[in-house]
Amino acid sequence: MERFLVALVLVGIAVIVAVVLQRRKPAPPADSDWNIPVQLDRHDFLRPEAPWLVVVFTSSTCDACSGVWSKAVHLDAGPDGPVCVQELEAVADAELHRRYGIDAVPLVLIADAEGVVQRHFLGPVTATDLWAAVAELRDPGSTPGPCETHD
Repeated sequence: MERFLVALVLVGIAVIVAVVLQRRKPAPPADSDWNIPVQLDRHDFLRPEAPWLVVVFTSSTCDACSGVWSKAVHLDAGPDGPVCVQELEAVADAELHRRYGIDAVPLVLIADAEGVVQRHFLGPVTATDLWAAVAELRDPGSTPGPCETHD
C-alpha cells in the first residue's frame, strides 16, 4: 500500500509538470532582421568618383566571407574602371562596420555614384548572381529575366 501511494504521488507530480510545460508559451522566433544600409557616404570608401561601388563587409573568422570576396574582387577594372570594389574586414575596418551598423557578414552592397545602395547580398552569393546584379545595374536590361517569365 505504501508503494502504491508513493507511485501515485510521483505520477501526480509528473502530470503537474507536464501541464505546466504544456501551458508555457514557446520562445519567440530568433530575430533575423539584419541591418542593411541603404545609403553610403562615398567618401568613406576608395575612389568616390567611380560610378559604382561594390563593398564587401567581411570577417577574418568567416569562411564564407573569403569566397564572396574572391568573387567580388574581379569586378574591379582598375583605377579608371567604372566599378570600385573594396573589402572591409570587421577588425581592420571596425569603425566603418560600426558606422554602418553591420551585424552580419558576408554582406555585399552595390551602390551608385550618390551612395544609394541599389542591391545587396547577405550571406554567400554565386559569382553569376553578383556579376549579373552589377551588369544589370550598370546597363538595365542587359541580363535575362527570371525563369518564370520564359515560355
